[in-house]
Amino acid sequence: MGLANRMALANPHITASTIQATEFYDLARKYRVTGVPKTVVNEAIEVLGALPDPEFVRAALDAPPDTE
Repeated sequence: MGLANRMALANPHITASTIQATEFYDLARKYRVTGVPKTVVNEAIEVLGALPDPEFVRAALDAPPDTE
């Protein structure tokens, strides 16, 4: 289970759906899936590939990276 799904389980304000791109070709084409995993947030932010949890959250929020 990916982080987006775990976040949705923990917070009622978050929803997540997981699809198999090979089974839902129309959705894969709509979201231009060229690699997996691919996460689309609010139709605006796209996260491609598996990232460590802190980097995924930063990317999903479109936040700048830490400067530490």
